[in-house]
Amino acid sequence: MGANPEPKLDVPADPSEPVRWIGRDAIPLERITVREPLPGTDGTGLSPEARIKWIAAAAVVVIAAIAAGVYWKVRASSAASTSLAARESIPLVSVVTPTLKPVTSAVTFTGTIAARYDMPIGIDGDAGRIVAVKVEAGDHVKRGQVLAQLDDSVLQPQVNRLAASLEQARAQASLSAAEYRRAKGVEEAGALSAEEIEKRRAAAVTDDASVKVASAMLAEAQARLARTHVVAPANGIVLTRRAEVGQIASPGGEPLFRLASNGEIEMRGQVAEQDLPSLKVGQSASVYLTGLAKPFEGSVRLLGAVIDTQSRLGDIRVSLKPDPALRPGAFARGSVTTANVQRPILPQTAVLSDDEGTYVFVVSGESKVQRRGVHVSGTTPEGVIISSGLSGTEKVVATAGGFLRDGENVSIAPPPSPTDTADLPQKAATS
Repeated sequence: MGANPEPKLDVPADPSEPVRWIGRDAIPLERITVREPLPGTDGTGLSPEARIKWIAAAAVVVIAAIAAGVYWKVRASSAASTSLAARESIPLVSVVTPTLKPVTSAVTFTGTIAARYDMPIGIDGDAGRIVAVKVEAGDHVKRGQVLAQLDDSVLQPQVNRLAASLEQARAQASLSAAEYRRAKGVEEAGALSAEEIEKRRAAAVTDDASVKVASAMLAEAQARLARTHVVAPANGIVLTRRAEVGQIASPGGEPLFRLASNGEIEMRGQVAEQDLPSLKVGQSASVYLTGLAKPFEGSVRLLGAVIDTQSRLGDIRVSLKPDPALRPGAFARGSVTTANVQRPILPQTAVLSDDEGTYVFVVSGESKVQRRGVHVSGTTPEGVIISSGLSGTEKVVATAGGFLRDGENVSIAPPPSPTDTADLPQKAATS
């Protein structure tokens, strides 16, 4: 027992008697009246029928909550199973086998029509004024034909004077030669001294040299006079004429005429670097001009020996037969057939491309798709021409290849039956 003993409660035998607490000091307590339950009820104040109803309602609520929990659990597991099955589903793809067809490989290029030998013609003598022009652009001329005439009013008298001087020198030389022969004839008789005979020989030699000097001077003047005639250096066609009457022509100036030697015409173009190895000199070529549907046939005459470091192009020249429609400077498009080979052809939907290049998806024997790089060389009405990457026996995914991944498992769809294919036009007509 401690220093402060707890108060003890003496429960009275009569429940109606008030309860007192007994401690160190007596504390008076008020009387508490306890009410008796109503007849026909328990201690909660509810009748047995009402209590049964409340218990039934609580049971219904508990059962509904349990059912809802089970429902949501089953639904969540079903959704998870469906999602997993969707992720693990195998795509169904349609495949196509490439069609091998003969394809004509051709190299195309652009360029201009030009004369094979474009000859500029000017003057190579003294400057002079043009007094006559005797041809027009497009005329056919022969070698040595006069194209234009320069003023020769100064050179012609010089030629005449030198021609007269030559005649004079020849006469003097002839006289000196005759005198020397006579002196030589009387030398044995002693009629003339040896000194006199030597003088006459020297005079004959000097006069003969004077003839040669006069002849050279005359030839020079005649050559200068001949240069006043602008002549054609070869047979050909006059391409351009820039000479006009009254114009002062000088050496080193702009050409007065341009001549296509022998009328030979060619096309000059440029070919891509990767196409040059397939071209050879002598191959047939077709040249097309703007506005003309008919091609001009020719042959490859020359291939460039170097590649331009900036454009990565090489020169090509195609010789053509002369034709009035082939005018130098005209824009032209050329085509050279290089080979006729069998190439696989695929639908355009089967060929894909990205940053790594052009590719297709091929279905392997293990029903897996594999990425295969290909090179496209052109298109035809049937599809895309594949020049490398396929042999023609592969199974290529025809459509929707962009949704597949390399190495993914796929399932191949069966090909449509002939009856279904035959019914398509009828169904389309009825619809």
